Amino acid sequence: MIPLRDENPSGTFPSVTIGIIVTNVLAFFYELGLGPDLQPFIMRYGLVPVKVTYFAKVGLGLGDLVLPFFTSMFLHGGWIHLIGNMWFLWIFGDNVEDRLGHGKYLLFYILCGLGASLAHVAFNPESGVPSIGASGAIAGVLGAYMISFPMARVVTLVPLFFFIEIIYLPAFLFLFYWFFVQLFNGTLAIAISAQTGGGVAWWAHIGGFITGIVLVMMFPRSRWSRQRRYVVWYDRRRPWW
Repeated sequence: MIPLRDENPSGTFPSVTIGIIVTNVLAFFYELGLGPDLQPFIMRYGLVPVKVTYFAKVGLGLGDLVLPFFTSMFLHGGWIHLIGNMWFLWIFGDNVEDRLGHGKYLLFYILCGLGASLAHVAFNPESGVPSIGASGAIAGVLGAYMISFPMARVVTLVPLFFFIEIIYLPAFLFLFYWFFVQLFNGTLAIAISAQTGGGVAWWAHIGGFITGIVLVMMFPRSRWSRQRRYVVWYDRRRPWW
């Protein structure tokens, strides 16, 4: 299922969300210009779980240990990786930014990314494959959106065999399905021990999503959000399907 947009207008300009998207795009263009230096760059600034697990043995300084937790969430492995992440952030990020306020939203985003990275390391301690991408932090945004706007309608593209349907789903259903897919694949990856060979960092997504749910319940609403009444009701004139 591919989200096309949500029917949940934001009350403030999403400056932080746009700033994060621009930062990720610029970082990706920088990667494209590295040429043969790209691989050592990714190994240094991507998150390599085995370096964290055995940082004392490999002689890493504190800076070299901590920095990839932050830099890895702004790097991407290809156009599809980048566009997919930024599309989800564009659709769901503005409302979470509106709810938290700009400053708290930026802090929230970074903390979700850190929570995702810690989960990835915890479930893949022996992996020597660098993990990059904003997926974990964005998963936190999705978790926060599901809790904050469960009945917001998400216009969703659904491929059905040879046909394509566009349906309206409540956010809690769409995002719970997204989380279930991550959980299923993450569990499967553990069962077949595939994560050490690379691929999708499923547990980073799971960790980020759960971190986002916990944090959004701890963070107070912005002053604008408290003054505005969020009501996104089910419209009986237009069914979800």
